[in-house]
This record gives sequence, C-alpha cells and structure tokens, in this order.
Amino acid sequence: MPFPALTETAAAPQTGTLPRHVPLAAQTRGGLVESIHYGSLIAVSGEAAGTRTLLAAGDPSAPFYPRSALKPLQAVAMVRAGLDLPADLLALAAASHSGAAAHRDGAARILQLHGLSVEALENSTDLPYGASEREAWLRGGGTATRLAQNCSGKHAAMAATCVINGWPVAGYLDPSHPVQRLVAETVVELTGEEPSTVSTDGCGTPLFALTLRGMARAFGRLAAAELDPAAASAGNAEAAVAHAMRSHPEMVAGEGRDVTELMRRVPGLLAKDGFEGVQLVGLPDGRALAVKISDGGDRARMPVTIRALEALDVGTGPLADLAAGTVLGGGHPVGLLLAADFLHSTSPAPETL
Repeated sequence: MPFPALTETAAAPQTGTLPRHVPLAAQTRGGLVESIHYGSLIAVSGEAAGTRTLLAAGDPSAPFYPRSALKPLQAVAMVRAGLDLPADLLALAAASHSGAAAHRDGAARILQLHGLSVEALENSTDLPYGASEREAWLRGGGTATRLAQNCSGKHAAMAATCVINGWPVAGYLDPSHPVQRLVAETVVELTGEEPSTVSTDGCGTPLFALTLRGMARAFGRLAAAELDPAAASAGNAEAAVAHAMRSHPEMVAGEGRDVTELMRRVPGLLAKDGFEGVQLVGLPDGRALAVKISDGGDRARMPVTIRALEALDVGTGPLADLAAGTVLGGGHPVGLLLAADFLHSTSPAPETL
C-alpha cells in the first residue's frame, strides 16, 4: 500500500472541512451547563447479520486518527506474521499500558524471548502513563525510558516479529519496512477502508486516518472471532488477539483504568481506547461501537460510551460509577458530567454498509 507524503501546513482548517460533530456530553455546575463536549459515534451490527448502522451521531464517516485504538489491529497483523506469545504478552502487544512493573517486565520478556535487548526498541521515551505508577517510578529515581512508555509492548512485539521473519529490526518504524507494510494491509482488510492519509503516532509508528465506521467494523470482526471454534482452532489471529485482551484486561491498560474495568465487568466485551478522546468497543455477537470526542479530552469518553452501550441493550449496571463524573465546588458535589441525549435527534435509519 503506498503511503502519501506527509505534509503539514500552518494554515487554519477551513470551516467547511471540519467534521460535523454534535453535542455528546455536558458538564453542569449549579444547574447550569458549564461545558459541552462535541463528537461523533457509530455502532454497527456484526457481519453475520449483514453489517448495518445500528445507531449514530455526528459525522461517523469523517476521517480521524484512531491513535492507540489501532493496536489490536496491529497485533492481528503480527500474529498473522508468526508472532506466538503467551496470552498475557499478546494482550500487552495490543496495550496502552500504565507502566506498572508487570507491564515493563512483560515488554522485556517479549524481547528476551526473541534474543533482543531493550536497545532494539525504537519508540519514544516517556514516564509511566498511570498516575500511581508514574509517582512510584519517580520516587524510585526513574526517568523517561522506552520500556516505561505506554506503547513498549507493541514495539517489543514489532521487533520480535522482525526476528521471526528474518526482517531487519533496525528501522522497523519506517513505513516501507515489511512489518509496517503488513500492518497497513491488515488495517485495510479489517476496516474495509483505504486510509485517507498517513501520519505518525506519538510513539513513532505509522498512523492511519480512517472513519469511525471502518474502525467499528474492524472491532466487530475481532470481538466475534473468538466465538468461532473452527477459526480459533485454526489459529485465527483475530480470535487470538481478542482472547488475549479479554483474558488479561489488566495488561491492556492497568489497575484503575476504565478500559480494564470495562472488560472485567462486562463479560465478552472487547475494549480499547486511544488518545484524543477515542473509544472502541466490540461485543461477542459482532456488534461494535466507535466513539470520538472532538476536543480530544478524556473525561467525556466513558459516559458517552456507556450511554451508547445502553442504547444497544448491553447491561451497563456494573459500569454505573463510570457513567458520570461528579463536579465539585468547595469539596462538595455541585454538578455532573453526563452524556447528552445525542440519540434523540441524530440517529439515522439502519443502513447497509
């Protein structure tokens, strides 16, 4: 797949080219709406039922960057290329981990299993992503490293995939490298879309501009794959990645992280977040949800996701504490952050994709 040249411009985006996002969440204080979060979302049915739009809001066909929500798709590509890891380490390959000892040690194990050292990693350096993990790391004298950075599991897996296939490890982030070309082909296959443009993610990997519709389609495929015994027994990569993430949600994010809690509390649910307000959820029957909060803020992501899951008749009782945020004034509750009634006027009729 050819990669478009990356060109950046300092010109402001034209109003006519901006996505047509709608209000998805609002924060109140003292009975007054204080802040509004705009965005878009879509939920689609599984392929077995004929992929259709089940609910939508905003502009789900506008291209966006899925950021770390791409990691499960990248992991599928690596499994197809021969990556064979224990389930906990495969989950880490699809993770935006918090940087706990188990995460750092897991990334190091992936490297060691393939005769590699930490020097093989080419991701950016950072402190642990999780707040408590970062504080503990700093108290121990830790500094920003590639192993502590939240994408180190994925990068260790990419380096390992290179060893397995006899590809050069150095330069594995280059879009022309075989591992990145394989990832690009897999993303196109799973989403059913050609990226509208390609940029670079924060950790250094190629980043594809796709649509919420395409990403939902891909997550539906992953979420349903594990339920097909024939596919799973044949070594189906989608099934392997989905099984690993569901079996080890603590490796996909970390303790206290909402994505880990989603998978722990709702059996069969497959979830992955991404920077800039992105959330993907797949259900065992192949239905899937994709959410993008337009301002890139994180606080509205979970209330909107849970409201959409409710509309899909998913039992969200165990997620009640994640469905709203409390606004404090003087240390006391004075308002709430809640999902808006975005389904009332913005849901289109069912549509075949």
